[in-house]
Amino acid sequence: MLKDSVEGFLTENADSGIVRQAMASESGVDENLWQKICAEMYWQAILVPEECGGLGLGLVEAVIVLEQMGRFLTPVPLAAGIQSALALRTLADQPQAHTLLAGLAEGRLLGLAHTAARPSWGVSGVGVIANSTVNGWSLSGEARFIATGDLATELLVVAKIGSDLGLFRLAADQTGVALSKMPTMDQTRPMGILQLHDVTVDPESCLSLDWAEQLEAVLDYSRIALGAEQVGCAQASLDQSVAYVSERVQFGRTIASYQAIKHKAADMMLKVESARSLLYYAACVGDEALTDAASSEDLQEAAAMLASSAGDAAFFCAGTGIQLHGGVGITEEYDIQLYFKRARSMEAYLGRPDEQREVLAAMLLDQGGSHAA
Repeated sequence: MLKDSVEGFLTENADSGIVRQAMASESGVDENLWQKICAEMYWQAILVPEECGGLGLGLVEAVIVLEQMGRFLTPVPLAAGIQSALALRTLADQPQAHTLLAGLAEGRLLGLAHTAARPSWGVSGVGVIANSTVNGWSLSGEARFIATGDLATELLVVAKIGSDLGLFRLAADQTGVALSKMPTMDQTRPMGILQLHDVTVDPESCLSLDWAEQLEAVLDYSRIALGAEQVGCAQASLDQSVAYVSERVQFGRTIASYQAIKHKAADMMLKVESARSLLYYAACVGDEALTDAASSEDLQEAAAMLASSAGDAAFFCAGTGIQLHGGVGITEEYDIQLYFKRARSMEAYLGRPDEQREVLAAMLLDQGGSHAA
């Protein structure tokens, strides 16, 4: 029912013309569509607890929505809001977290800044340093790949505090804060660059002084959300390619009737279905992790398996789709090139598929070593 509702709304309100308009805009986001989603569908509140004005649902429901968003390349910052909601949910019963979650439920944009200029996802990639002062804290450094682009009014900034990590709340217009847009291959996937120069932060804006484990968990949750969009992107690439080869005639017959074309489409379908199976498995593990019913290792493993499969599926299906379209596949008139741009930009975010396979290999080696011991 949720899937049908999302698909119906996006079919009516988010065709490829909307995507092209967003690409030509300065923000890369369709503001009217975002406001309509917030007012009518309330998807921005999926992972916000009910006591904060949200729907209080889980990752399974979130990925159902995000998969369809990936199918339609919907140019709205929903995934960024879900990432921020997941970050805030690690802060238990903090009043500030409740306030910020309530803001997310209303559609406000809150960016999560955690990765330095040279992307290394996780604790080792943090590029902002926090120093204690008599008035609180001073933050300096840089973070990139902020999923809200330059649109957020507030930011959650991860910063190094000695050998640990802290989480700080900053206003985007605060003195010493410079938030700008980062060039990306997909203009509808805005990314931001944050530069901090001796930014003064009061003690109340320090949300956590021990956030290293939570950061790793939030990134794993984010990989699950990203995987949902990648599966949707792969499915749409397959659907559009099958539709095209079924109507394109060459040598007196549709090219879909040729065995080589059928093999390509079958390979695409296998990629999509394999990734989708891992997606919903990872979402179930993620929901268990949110309630402490699954370990951080289980979450990391499920997220890495999904990321390694979904990233490959999206890129393979979009790239193969261009080949099946022939020369017109790279022209602006056809939508398949839009999916290739989205697949390529998503592939690099939060760790490439080969990096995720290295994570899985390391986990397997660790398990083998512990069993041998």
